[in-house]
Amino acid sequence: MKNQKPAFIAIVFALAFALAPVTKATPHPDGGPTHPPPNEAANSAYSTSLPEGENLPVVTIHSAGNILRGKTGSFVLDMKPALMFGATFVKFSVSGTAAAGVDYAPLLSPAYIGQSGYGVISFATLPDPRAGASHQAYSVVVTLEPGLGYFIGEQKSALIWIKPAQ
Repeated sequence: MKNQKPAFIAIVFALAFALAPVTKATPHPDGGPTHPPPNEAANSAYSTSLPEGENLPVVTIHSAGNILRGKTGSFVLDMKPALMFGATFVKFSVSGTAAAGVDYAPLLSPAYIGQSGYGVISFATLPDPRAGASHQAYSVVVTLEPGLGYFIGEQKSALIWIKPAQ
């Protein structure tokens, strides 16, 4: 302890006090945990669910609108409330009548939502390989999937139509 610098110790204490409200660190008068330890009994009082009063953010999705072939489309993710420190990765799946790799560049899950509470899933459409055989629109549907650290809101999927270029 004799070789430690006082500045380093002061920084560690300041950091601990700064993070205490974020981590909800509070002293307990009895010095122990706030719930009983887990056991193997089926009727255990221990629960792995969230503690009472703890709220997770709710994530919803909507599309930025239909697009013409050759353009870029976007799905917008909205997380309420936004996280003050850190970000969230949200899992999603893709479906619809459009084929990944044929009609649009494949989308990779998960999507990133930053501190602002918003995220974007963008995709580029590809030239029509069908060479004028059909001038029809194709759909891309993104559906949010449950994951750790967030809930899915009522608006859990969004649709974009890829329309033929005129």
